Amino acid sequence: MSECYQGRNVVERCFNKLKQRHGIAMRSDKTARDYHAALCLAATLHRLNTGFSNTA
Repeated sequence: MSECYQGRNVVERCFNKLKQRHGIAMRSDKTARDYHAALCLAATLHRLNTGFSNTA
C-alpha cells in the first residue's frame, strides 16, 4: 500500500514543480496544442535539471 502512496507523492511533486512556471499555472496559451507543448517543454527541462534520477 505504501508503494501506491509513494508513487502518488512523486506525481504530485512533479505537478507542483511544473506549476511553478507562470505559463503553465495560468494556462495563458490560447490553444490546447500550445499548452501541451509548453507542458512537455517544462517537463523536459525539469527532467534535465534533476539529473535523470530514478525515484521509483
